[in-house]
Amino acid sequence: MRLSIGGEGILKIMIEIMPSFSIDESELQFAFVRSSGPGGQNVNKVATAVQLRFDVMNSSLPADAKARLKHLAGKKITGEGVLLIEARRFRTQEQNREDALSRLVELLRRSFMKPKPRTKTKPTKASKEKRLKSKKVRGEIKKIRQSKAYE
Repeated sequence: MRLSIGGEGILKIMIEIMPSFSIDESELQFAFVRSSGPGGQNVNKVATAVQLRFDVMNSSLPADAKARLKHLAGKKITGEGVLLIEARRFRTQEQNREDALSRLVELLRRSFMKPKPRTKTKPTKASKEKRLKSKKVRGEIKKIRQSKAYE
């Protein structure tokens, strides 16, 4: 996280994704809901689980990163293009908030990595011959079985 002073002297909290890219914390929405799991009766009283919403389509991400993020996130992205991350691993709001934030940052970092282009290759002559030889042998075995079945 990084602090910066925006227009009109307003303090902005920036979340660093890559050295060259950060997002403003105002692009994130946190909602606290009741969580299941450990915590005893406290579970029924305190909203410790966190729902983090990040509007991917209207964010400051580059277009190619948005496309990769959409693919990486899969079902975590709603029809409107909002990424929804739920964190309920810990008993406290703050720990769950940090967990959700770290999962978002990890997803965003992965979306910035360009996939390595696949280089087309052809099978070698030796591998083609080996394949054809094994097919021939297999065919011969089947032919021997076939002739004995009808005797």
